Amino acid sequence: MPIHPAAVIGNRVAISDNVVINAYAVIEDDVEIGLDCEIGSHAVIKQFTKIGARNRIFEHAVIGGEPQDVKFHREPSYLEIGDDNLIREFCTFHRASGEGQATTIGSRNFFMVGVHVAHNCRIGDDNIFANEVALAGHITIEDHVFLSNNVGAHQFVRMGRYAMVGGKSKIVQDVLPFFITDGNPARVRGVNSVGLRRAGFSAGARRALKDAYRMLFRSATPVEEVLAQLEQVDDEHVSHLVNFIRGSKRGFIRAATESTDDADEN
Repeated sequence: MPIHPAAVIGNRVAISDNVVINAYAVIEDDVEIGLDCEIGSHAVIKQFTKIGARNRIFEHAVIGGEPQDVKFHREPSYLEIGDDNLIREFCTFHRASGEGQATTIGSRNFFMVGVHVAHNCRIGDDNIFANEVALAGHITIEDHVFLSNNVGAHQFVRMGRYAMVGGKSKIVQDVLPFFITDGNPARVRGVNSVGLRRAGFSAGARRALKDAYRMLFRSATPVEEVLAQLEQVDDEHVSHLVNFIRGSKRGFIRAATESTDDADEN
């Protein structure tokens, strides 16, 4: 267990096998670090943080800090991180606000330089967050989402799986799954066809989602009627899209009138 002698380790820290902790890292009490993790120099792992296996945390990241919430009164709360995440320099992840509550991050996510994850966020698996993405509190992100640089997201929004969000977009409502969202104000620009193809979606599944997009945003049919029609489509991804829309509390981002249908992608 190669721990540099210049690292500062609390008395109540559970460190698994093959963990590397580099010089000047600080690990506070009540922290758990899983197998084969690496903690970079000057990184800080704060109290009440649980980290799974094979995570790499780079220099100057601060993981598990107190939430930036005026309602927080130093009650015990948690940050829980899964396995195989890559957390680059200067990232800041906050534990939850509310006694016993947790900010949760899944597995195989890539957080580039300076990403901020605020209190009570719930992040799934296999997501990519480019430099300086800023997530406010209580945000839910599903799986396989790509957020470009400097995306800023309002508290309580949701982002659906396989969504792609363009750089510097301002997100104040839910981001629909499977689509590209971009701009300020943000608008749906079309189906994330290239991303879906790379992820192994069949041509039929991509076509079903493109048809759903056109029904939602290229017809004069009211949304409720469109959703009722889409519920009859025998495709699991279209079903997920319908359920995501029905579960929205803040409303969802709509399409720009000038957006394209990505008709060249099948």
